[in-house]
Amino acid sequence: MDEVIDALYAAHPSGFTAARAAAAARAKTAGDAEAARRIAALRRPTLAAWTSNLLVRTQPEEAEQFLQLGQALRSAHHALDGERLRALSHQQHVVIGALAREAGRLAVEAGSPVSEAVVREVERILYAVLAGPEAAERWASGRLVRTPEPELDFPAVDPDAVRAGPGRAHGSGPAGDGPDGDVGTGTGGTDGGGAGEEDAGADEGRLEAARAAVDDAERAVSVREEEEREADAARRRAVASAAEADAVAARLEREAGHARDERDRAYAAVTEAEALHREAGRAAREARDAVTAAREHLRALGAP
Repeated sequence: MDEVIDALYAAHPSGFTAARAAAAARAKTAGDAEAARRIAALRRPTLAAWTSNLLVRTQPEEAEQFLQLGQALRSAHHALDGERLRALSHQQHVVIGALAREAGRLAVEAGSPVSEAVVREVERILYAVLAGPEAAERWASGRLVRTPEPELDFPAVDPDAVRAGPGRAHGSGPAGDGPDGDVGTGTGGTDGGGAGEEDAGADEGRLEAARAAVDDAERAVSVREEEEREADAARRRAVASAAEADAVAARLEREAGHARDERDRAYAAVTEAEALHREAGRAAREARDAVTAAREHLRALGAP
């Protein structure tokens, strides 16, 4: 089953439906009704999903590194590690752009070049893969069917998580904390000093995470604005092409009108010429009859 399914999702989507029907029929003929049912229930991938699957299948090491980047991003967001989240957030944009272009190149190598719009959709798939473990799991299978539902942000932050400050690991407290990293009373008793420092670290972590989220959103806005500019340029080109086509159609219509007039005049000339031809034929026949009659009259008069 895995080999059959992998083969279906490795092939271009244009032939998916026919290949799925053939595979289901083979399974049914072999007496495996359950396999036939499972195969028939498989869904045809979008072109962007197929292009993204190409990347997973042909570049497994890069795909694994990308999945690790997603884990690191989600972990940094969960832990309110603002500095690390900011660095990884910048890295994700660089990596996503590079991988999407690589997926487009692989589609060309596979003999099925894709448009820039499909490459953009691959980028959206990769963003969803970074943000959600479920999307990452589906993508890693190489059997993605469509772009996962977009997530506006990474998973909700654990309110008890704090940002690790210099010289201390996340979750560890001042001297005297318990061995498990839970914050204890330490040597300071219950004066609340350690908790205050921890709250300040958490607040700073939240600020860093918020700044990283703003940076991420601004980059997303830049991408969308660029897409809007490209779409507007495409619209303008389409409008110009439509106007040019209208002008050509109008010119051809005028020329067709002139051609119809010329045709009508030509038909009229043909009709007139045919009438003249008939009249000339009648006159010629009358002339020949007159000649015949004159000769007969001469013979009647005894002329040699």
